[in-house]
Amino acid sequence: NMAENKYDVGFNKFKNIYGELGIRVLQNVKQTSPDLVKYIVEFAFGEIYSRKGLDIKSREIVSISSLLTLGNAVPQLKSHIHGALNIGCSRGEILEIVIQILLYSGFPNALNGLQTVKEVFEERDKNGINN
Repeated sequence: NMAENKYDVGFNKFKNIYGELGIRVLQNVKQTSPDLVKYIVEFAFGEIYSRKGLDIKSREIVSISSLLTLGNAVPQLKSHIHGALNIGCSRGEILEIVIQILLYSGFPNALNGLQTVKEVFEERDKNGINN
């Protein structure tokens, strides 16, 4: 079945990026809206994240940049920072993304984003995650 395949592909991509913490988030969303989880897994990860045109690190950099620029999606920004670090972005690269968006999104979004980055770094340090 094509839909099941897309779900499996998306779920594996999602798990590869976000690990068990991400799976728990999906399970929480599923309790309220199984359909929303289906769209996240099949569309966002089974289709968009699985495209060949960019590698996964580039996709996470784009996602973080977009969320920093939006300025109002802190939980999603945190998830994508964790994901980027999980798949090989360095903390220095995450900080460079914040500096880069300063040009297009301004000081308020960069400073607020930096606070979110700091919280993610502290959470990872507290949990013994070295990257």
